[in-house]
Amino acid sequence: MIEIKKRLADEIKTLEHELRVELPKEILRAREHGDLRENSEYKAAKERQSFLEARVAQLHRRAAALSLTNLDRIPKDKVGLGSTVRLRHGENADEIVYEIVTPEEAEPSQGRISLSSPIGKSLLNHEAGDTVEVRVPSGVREYEIVKLVTIHDQVDESSAATDRPA
Repeated sequence: MIEIKKRLADEIKTLEHELRVELPKEILRAREHGDLRENSEYKAAKERQSFLEARVAQLHRRAAALSLTNLDRIPKDKVGLGSTVRLRHGENADEIVYEIVTPEEAEPSQGRISLSSPIGKSLLNHEAGDTVEVRVPSGVREYEIVKLVTIHDQVDESSAATDRPA
């Protein structure tokens, strides 16, 4: 969770720098070219400015929503935000590991899936040992939750690691 907040803050900082420092210079240079109605550089810079303002506002809203996330509301023994889940596919016993993350953090190719994805929604609030049916475009797949490590378990492990003497 801290990682995503930092990434959002970094992106906001970068975009605000472009919005406040670089774009005004571009707009000023474009204005010097004359008639603004037919000035494509000016139009492009103004469009970029509108896009950046909207994106910064969106990132601020997302950061505010993340700061309101209450870890106490995330289940301690069931799949939820921050959980790492080892699944066994019913048909061929292949195992796969997913980390349940926010939509901004999702990278399916790296095993980071969103709570709002079909698999994420299907796994939510299930425990280790449960069999879960996931609806995918090609039909329904069955997975068994082999191992579950919740965000609470991870917090406990990291605080135990920092408590150990070096």
